[in-house]
Amino acid sequence: MLPNATVAAFADDDLAELVVLQRCCWVQEALINDTLDHPALRETHDEVLAWTKTWTTLVVRRRARLVAAVRGRTEGASWEIGRLMVAPDLAGRGIGSHLLRLIEGCAPAHTEQLVLFTGARSERNIRMYQNAGYRLSAAPAAAGHINGAVYLVKSVCDDDGISEATGTV
Repeated sequence: MLPNATVAAFADDDLAELVVLQRCCWVQEALINDTLDHPALRETHDEVLAWTKTWTTLVVRRRARLVAAVRGRTEGASWEIGRLMVAPDLAGRGIGSHLLRLIEGCAPAHTEQLVLFTGARSERNIRMYQNAGYRLSAAPAAAGHINGAVYLVKSVCDDDGISEATGTV
């Protein structure tokens, strides 16, 4: 992944750095997608801490610096992946793809599909997700995501490689 990097579950001591990383990453997304309407740009420390208690959250540290993170949680038969972020100065080195595989591996056994969303103009993100097997899909009516987001879905296969889910959420 990245020399001298470690992956661990989020710890409360990671909070301040996670908030800073999140804002750094979503400023770029806001510019690309021409919108400031994203919770990642305005969440307080308390709000971020609250979601870390209900999501499986992984962080990557390189030496002492928190450089990447991702979260996942169960929503019905789906594993919802979100807040995949890599420090802008380290983007393009495969860290995001590696973290995506790690959080996918955290999905419970009953998971039928993996779901996520990103900005419609976030071509680099969309390409990474499609390369990882995700396909663009219509967002469910109750998704509650920001305007201009695209929804991506990946079916989960059993050990024989047979798809266990083919529909959209």
